[in-house]
Amino acid sequence: MVAAVELVNSAEEPDTMTEIAQLDEFFVRHVYTGAHARDAGELGAVRALRPRLRRLLTSDRDEAVRLVNEILAEHRAVPQLVRHGDIDYHIHAVQPDAPLDVRIAVETAMAMIDFIRTDELTRFSICADSSCAGIVFDTSRNRSRRYCSTTCGNRNAVAAYRARRK
Repeated sequence: MVAAVELVNSAEEPDTMTEIAQLDEFFVRHVYTGAHARDAGELGAVRALRPRLRRLLTSDRDEAVRLVNEILAEHRAVPQLVRHGDIDYHIHAVQPDAPLDVRIAVETAMAMIDFIRTDELTRFSICADSSCAGIVFDTSRNRSRRYCSTTCGNRNAVAAYRARRK
């Protein structure tokens, strides 16, 4: 889910997914496997996926179910247990040669199933920074995370400090 949130947030200003090298780094950082074309078409397809994932991550439970089912049906997802490299058994629902944007969409939909089933969609919210629309994925125990990044948190802490000093 961290990968999906990062991908969606990459669309915020400044856009951090504009070059193939950035997509390569994303691919490696989030341990994607399978096909990786490393071309402008793939970059464009992954970038085009961001609004759809944003809708999924910010929707209410019933809408999230509809969107998950839509993604899984569209890509004819068939869950299978696989293991590769140093990673023990886990679920893949599309073939490793499927386009990267399809694999990201299906993997995100599969991950969302657990959040929907456990009614944990409150783990996702919009950044509390009024100048940011980034998504916050709150994994804290007390659900206290309010900002999508350290940058937004620091910006607001500095603003609050300056306001108190006046």
